[in-house]
Amino acid sequence: MADQKKELEEESSRDHRRRMVEDQLIARGIIDQKVLRGMQTVPRHLFIPDHLRIFAYEDRPLPIAEGQTISQPYIVAMMAQALELKSPARVLEIGTGSGYGAAILSFIADSVYTVERHQALADEAGKRLADLHYDNIKIKIGDGSKGWEEEAPFDGIVVTAAAPDIPRTLLAQLTSGGNLVIPVGERKWQELLRIRKNPDDSCTTENLGAVRFVPLLGKEGHPVPR
Repeated sequence: MADQKKELEEESSRDHRRRMVEDQLIARGIIDQKVLRGMQTVPRHLFIPDHLRIFAYEDRPLPIAEGQTISQPYIVAMMAQALELKSPARVLEIGTGSGYGAAILSFIADSVYTVERHQALADEAGKRLADLHYDNIKIKIGDGSKGWEEEAPFDGIVVTAAAPDIPRTLLAQLTSGGNLVIPVGERKWQELLRIRKNPDDSCTTENLGAVRFVPLLGKEGHPVPR
Protein backbone atom coordinates (compact mmCIF):
# COMPACT_ATOMS: atom_id res chain seq x y z
CA MET A 1 0.00 0.00 0.00
CA ALA A 2 2.83 2.39 0.87
CA ASP A 3 4.55 1.69 -2.45
CA GLN A 4 1.31 2.29 -4.33
CA LYS A 5 0.78 5.60 -2.54
CA LYS A 6 4.33 6.68 -3.33
CA GLU A 7 3.87 5.76 -6.99
CA LEU A 8 0.64 7.79 -7.18
CA GLU A 9 2.36 10.77 -5.55
CA GLU A 10 5.25 10.58 -8.03
CA GLU A 11 2.82 10.36 -10.95
CA SER A 12 0.93 13.39 -9.65
CA SER A 13 4.20 15.31 -9.23
CA ARG A 14 5.24 14.50 -12.81
CA ASP A 15 1.89 15.75 -14.06
CA HIS A 16 2.24 18.99 -12.07
CA ARG A 17 5.71 19.53 -13.54
CA ARG A 18 4.48 18.87 -17.06
CA ARG A 19 1.75 21.49 -16.68
CA MET A 20 4.20 23.89 -15.04
CA VAL A 21 6.55 23.58 -18.02
CA GLU A 22 3.78 24.01 -20.58
CA ASP A 23 1.80 26.81 -18.91
CA GLN A 24 4.48 28.80 -17.09
CA LEU A 25 7.62 28.30 -19.13
CA ILE A 26 7.04 27.41 -22.79
CA ALA A 27 4.10 29.80 -22.97
CA ARG A 28 6.39 32.61 -21.76
CA GLY A 29 9.30 32.03 -24.08
CA ILE A 30 11.51 29.42 -22.44
CA ILE A 31 12.81 27.35 -25.35
CA ASP A 32 16.14 25.90 -24.19
CA GLN A 33 15.49 22.17 -24.28
CA LYS A 34 18.02 21.35 -21.55
CA VAL A 35 16.42 23.90 -19.23
CA LEU A 36 12.95 22.53 -19.99
CA ARG A 37 14.12 18.97 -19.35
CA GLY A 38 15.58 20.02 -16.02
CA MET A 39 12.39 21.81 -14.99
CA GLN A 40 10.35 18.77 -16.07
CA THR A 41 12.59 16.37 -14.17
CA VAL A 42 13.63 18.02 -10.88
CA PRO A 43 11.01 17.45 -8.12
CA ARG A 44 10.61 21.04 -6.85
CA HIS A 45 8.35 19.89 -4.02
CA LEU A 46 11.30 18.15 -2.38
CA PHE A 47 13.23 21.44 -2.16
CA ILE A 48 10.70 23.36 -0.07
CA PRO A 49 9.33 22.99 3.47
CA ASP A 50 6.74 20.23 3.89
CA HIS A 51 3.89 22.58 4.80
CA LEU A 52 4.37 24.54 1.55
CA ARG A 53 4.53 21.60 -0.85
CA ILE A 54 0.94 22.17 -1.96
CA PHE A 55 2.27 25.34 -3.67
CA ALA A 56 5.39 23.72 -5.14
CA TYR A 57 4.40 24.01 -8.80
CA GLU A 58 2.73 27.38 -8.71
CA ASP A 59 4.61 30.25 -10.34
CA ARG A 60 5.57 31.96 -7.13
CA PRO A 61 8.58 32.26 -4.82
CA LEU A 62 8.36 30.43 -1.52
CA PRO A 63 10.14 30.96 1.81
CA ILE A 64 12.77 28.53 3.01
CA ALA A 65 15.01 28.54 6.10
CA GLU A 66 17.32 31.40 7.17
CA GLY A 67 14.98 34.07 5.80
CA GLN A 68 15.75 33.03 2.20
CA THR A 69 13.47 32.07 -0.69
CA ILE A 70 13.24 29.63 -3.56
CA SER A 71 12.55 31.65 -6.72
CA GLN A 72 9.45 31.12 -8.82
CA PRO A 73 9.88 28.48 -11.54
CA TYR A 74 9.81 30.97 -14.44
CA ILE A 75 12.63 33.07 -12.94
CA VAL A 76 14.76 29.98 -12.32
CA ALA A 77 14.26 28.82 -15.91
CA MET A 78 14.73 32.28 -17.41
CA MET A 79 18.01 32.88 -15.57
CA ALA A 80 19.32 29.45 -16.55
CA GLN A 81 18.40 30.04 -20.19
CA ALA A 82 19.99 33.51 -20.11
CA LEU A 83 23.39 31.94 -19.40
CA GLU A 84 23.40 30.59 -22.98
CA LEU A 85 25.78 27.82 -22.03
CA LYS A 86 27.48 25.65 -24.62
CA SER A 87 28.84 22.22 -23.73
CA PRO A 88 31.21 21.57 -22.13
CA ALA A 89 30.45 24.22 -19.54
CA ARG A 90 31.31 25.05 -15.95
CA VAL A 91 28.86 27.29 -14.12
CA LEU A 92 29.02 29.12 -10.80
CA GLU A 93 25.87 29.77 -8.78
CA ILE A 94 25.87 32.32 -5.98
CA GLY A 95 23.21 31.51 -3.40
CA THR A 96 22.59 27.76 -3.11
CA GLY A 97 19.47 28.11 -0.99
CA SER A 98 17.52 24.85 -1.03
CA GLY A 99 19.61 23.49 -3.92
CA TYR A 100 16.82 23.65 -6.51
CA GLY A 101 18.58 26.11 -8.80
CA ALA A 102 21.77 24.05 -8.73
CA ALA A 103 19.77 20.95 -9.64
CA ILE A 104 18.34 22.73 -12.69
CA LEU A 105 21.79 24.02 -13.67
CA SER A 106 23.13 20.46 -13.51
CA PHE A 107 21.08 19.73 -16.65
CA ILE A 108 22.72 22.48 -18.70
CA ALA A 109 26.29 22.40 -17.35
CA ASP A 110 28.88 19.68 -17.00
CA SER A 111 29.96 21.00 -13.59
CA VAL A 112 28.07 23.23 -11.16
CA TYR A 113 29.81 25.12 -8.36
CA THR A 114 27.52 26.82 -5.87
CA VAL A 115 28.31 29.09 -2.91
CA GLU A 116 26.05 29.56 0.13
CA ARG A 117 26.75 31.77 3.14
CA HIS A 118 24.42 29.90 5.53
CA GLN A 119 25.90 26.68 6.90
CA ALA A 120 22.49 25.12 7.62
CA LEU A 121 21.21 25.74 4.10
CA ALA A 122 24.41 24.41 2.53
CA ASP A 123 24.26 21.25 4.65
CA GLU A 124 20.61 20.59 3.85
CA ALA A 125 21.06 21.29 0.16
CA GLY A 126 24.10 19.05 -0.03
CA LYS A 127 22.26 16.14 1.54
CA ARG A 128 19.19 16.68 -0.64
CA LEU A 129 21.21 16.85 -3.86
CA ALA A 130 23.19 13.75 -2.89
CA ASP A 131 20.02 11.81 -2.07
CA LEU A 132 18.62 12.73 -5.50
CA HIS A 133 21.92 11.77 -7.22
CA TYR A 134 22.83 15.14 -8.68
CA ASP A 135 26.49 14.26 -8.71
CA ASN A 136 28.02 17.10 -10.76
CA ILE A 137 27.42 19.77 -8.09
CA LYS A 138 29.94 21.07 -5.54
CA ILE A 139 28.93 23.33 -2.64
CA LYS A 140 31.09 25.82 -0.77
CA ILE A 141 30.21 27.86 2.31
CA GLY A 142 31.38 31.44 2.14
CA ASP A 143 30.92 34.95 0.83
CA GLY A 144 29.27 34.50 -2.56
CA SER A 145 30.11 38.03 -3.69
CA LYS A 146 33.74 36.87 -3.90
CA GLY A 147 32.88 33.90 -6.11
CA TRP A 148 34.98 30.73 -6.01
CA GLU A 149 38.48 31.75 -7.03
CA GLU A 150 40.01 28.30 -6.66
CA GLU A 151 37.67 26.86 -9.32
CA ALA A 152 37.59 29.84 -11.71
CA PRO A 153 37.16 30.61 -14.53
CA PHE A 154 33.52 29.79 -15.25
CA ASP A 155 31.61 29.77 -18.53
CA GLY A 156 28.58 31.25 -16.79
CA ILE A 157 27.74 32.75 -13.40
CA VAL A 158 24.23 33.14 -12.01
CA VAL A 159 23.52 35.10 -8.83
CA THR A 160 20.29 34.47 -6.92
CA ALA A 161 20.55 37.47 -4.60
CA ALA A 162 20.57 41.18 -5.37
CA ALA A 163 23.79 43.21 -5.42
CA PRO A 164 23.99 47.01 -5.16
CA ASP A 165 26.50 46.99 -8.05
CA ILE A 166 28.03 44.41 -10.36
CA PRO A 167 30.69 42.52 -8.34
CA ARG A 168 33.99 43.00 -10.16
CA THR A 169 35.38 39.83 -8.64
CA LEU A 170 32.67 37.77 -10.32
CA LEU A 171 33.40 39.38 -13.68
CA ALA A 172 37.07 38.53 -13.24
CA GLN A 173 36.13 34.86 -12.73
CA LEU A 174 34.12 34.73 -15.99
CA THR A 175 35.58 33.31 -19.19
CA SER A 176 35.70 35.40 -22.36
CA GLY A 177 32.30 35.10 -24.02
CA GLY A 178 30.66 34.00 -20.79
CA ASN A 179 27.56 35.54 -19.21
CA LEU A 180 26.95 36.80 -15.69
CA VAL A 181 23.23 36.89 -14.82
CA ILE A 182 22.57 38.95 -11.71
CA PRO A 183 19.89 41.18 -10.11
CA VAL A 184 21.32 44.64 -9.41
CA GLY A 185 19.69 47.50 -7.54
CA GLU A 186 18.12 48.50 -4.25
CA ARG A 187 16.97 46.05 -1.60
CA LYS A 188 13.29 46.20 -2.60
CA TRP A 189 13.48 46.11 -6.42
CA GLN A 190 16.21 45.36 -8.92
CA GLU A 191 16.89 44.94 -12.62
CA LEU A 192 17.98 41.52 -13.80
CA LEU A 193 21.10 42.04 -15.89
CA ARG A 194 22.97 39.80 -18.29
CA ILE A 195 26.57 40.92 -18.60
CA ARG A 196 28.59 39.33 -21.38
CA LYS A 197 32.37 39.43 -21.12
CA ASN A 198 33.94 40.29 -24.45
CA PRO A 199 37.34 39.04 -25.70
CA ASP A 200 38.94 42.42 -24.91
CA ASP A 201 37.58 42.19 -21.32
CA SER A 202 34.96 44.88 -22.00
CA CYS A 203 31.37 43.99 -21.13
CA THR A 204 28.02 44.19 -22.87
CA THR A 205 25.03 44.59 -20.55
CA GLU A 206 21.42 43.66 -21.29
CA ASN A 207 18.45 44.42 -19.01
CA LEU A 208 16.18 41.38 -18.72
CA GLY A 209 13.51 43.09 -16.62
CA ALA A 210 12.46 44.06 -13.11
CA VAL A 211 12.82 41.46 -10.34
CA ARG A 212 12.83 41.20 -6.58
CA PHE A 213 15.45 39.14 -4.75
CA VAL A 214 16.82 38.91 -1.23
CA PRO A 215 20.04 40.96 -0.84
CA LEU A 216 23.47 39.59 -1.63
CA LEU A 217 25.47 40.06 1.54
CA GLY A 218 29.25 40.23 1.56
CA LYS A 219 32.37 42.12 0.59
CA GLU A 220 31.04 43.12 -2.84
CA GLY A 221 27.38 43.02 -1.89
CA HIS A 222 25.24 44.67 0.74
CA PRO A 223 26.75 45.07 4.24
CA VAL A 224 26.31 42.08 6.53
CA PRO A 225 23.99 43.03 9.46
CA ARG A 226 25.79 43.21 12.79
